[in-house]
Amino acid sequence: MAELQCQAAAGTCAATSPDSEGPVAIIRQPGGQLEGYDCGATPGQPGPAVVAAPPVPTFGQIQQAFRELPFCKPSPSMQPVGGKTVVNLATYYEAGWPDGACLSPGETSAKVQLLSWSVEFTVAARDYRFSYGDGASSEWTTSTGGGYPDGDITHAYRDTGSVDVRVDARLTGSYRVDGGAWQDIETVADLQDEPAATYEVVEAKNRLQADPTG
Repeated sequence: MAELQCQAAAGTCAATSPDSEGPVAIIRQPGGQLEGYDCGATPGQPGPAVVAAPPVPTFGQIQQAFRELPFCKPSPSMQPVGGKTVVNLATYYEAGWPDGACLSPGETSAKVQLLSWSVEFTVAARDYRFSYGDGASSEWTTSTGGGYPDGDITHAYRDTGSVDVRVDARLTGSYRVDGGAWQDIETVADLQDEPAATYEVVEAKNRLQADPTG
């Protein structure tokens, strides 16, 4: 945080006192609070040019701005396809993210203005939890699942009926100020009200067929 304040001070002195001497001196009160910075003496003018420190956001405000980003919400897809599965058959689940104006894992936000700082965020998935619609759910996992035969998120239903399947997601990421180095955001956005996919669980029916060979 102190490094970013120094960068802001240097930029302000360059804009307001381009002919002043350097280096920039950071002035702090005994408690460590930033009071201002000394841009140094300007030739032909008495005394140093002292500039008031620009307001800067706290780390907590940066984290809150991340949690308020317009995130996308994941939805589940299942196999067997066609909206139906069979009792006691392993059903495979996978989390997917929509395309659009919202932010998905792997994407970078537009710049957000927080007081005197311009902040960007990258988004990463922390973990997922699959709710199968019959009262059971997976543990939190970093896996997005997958289809047969390699998918590692599976569930077998005991009873027939209609189930609403959901996938919950928690997101984390990183941030940078004014195009600087990326830093860990150290917080989690727990998404809410993810969309459900309705699935029908049916019984398998046996049917005798004549032997085509006679």
